[in-house]
Amino acid sequence: MRYGFCSVVLAAVLSLALGPCVAAQTSAPTKPAAVASARVAVAANFADVAKELAADYSKKSGHKISISSASTGKLYAQIRNGAPFDVLLSADVATPQRLEDEGLADGTTHYDYARGRLVLWSRDPALVKNGEALLRHGAMSKLAIANPELAPYGAAARDVLEYVRRWNELRPNLVMGENVGQATQFVVTGAAPLGLLPRSLVMHANKMRQGSGWEVPASWHLPITQSAVLLERGKTNPAARGFMQYLQSPAAKQKIRANGYD
Repeated sequence: MRYGFCSVVLAAVLSLALGPCVAAQTSAPTKPAAVASARVAVAANFADVAKELAADYSKKSGHKISISSASTGKLYAQIRNGAPFDVLLSADVATPQRLEDEGLADGTTHYDYARGRLVLWSRDPALVKNGEALLRHGAMSKLAIANPELAPYGAAARDVLEYVRRWNELRPNLVMGENVGQATQFVVTGAAPLGLLPRSLVMHANKMRQGSGWEVPASWHLPITQSAVLLERGKTNPAARGFMQYLQSPAAKQKIRANGYD
């Protein structure tokens, strides 16, 4: 009888001691994932597409992405000088590789996200009737291109003019933008009647803007392969890492193609 009473008391004590702990473990709410933000440096030619992608990614993930655009060369200089970017979307392969070699980017995340094409374009619907003949022999008082020393599309435009053996001849007539966005504006505003510009910037809804244009053969210049890389600052940032993964998704690839990239 004494042993039975002691067993009951012991069970009651254990129940009081363990009960609150068990209840706390089973009723504790699951902690939601924290919302993070990331800063993405984007080559000027890809700025509008990047904003579209960032909005889609933010809607799906809850993370926030801010976009800063400039020429690839200028972005490289800013990153070297400590600009607080988490991801770089470059207009070439060499710049991400250089940052990897300098210990400023994670080489395991290096990803080619797009391939660009050049278009000879004018806002004048009658000017570009035969683009090849115009480039090889036509009169061009002013031709807008991006600065070849700063922008990969500018370097490709120089390749094209060297291919048709007119670089030295036309060099005094070139109107150089700091980046492709500025070069495109020269043509849009009439400051230059013609430009060698990214196909993506003279297209809207898979159609070329009003005016006239001709797509330059890809064999006339080095490939314009655009690469992304996670920068050192973004290695532990879930928003940055998630955006890099999103770039490789079917949804992102479809949006990139729809904006004029291969």
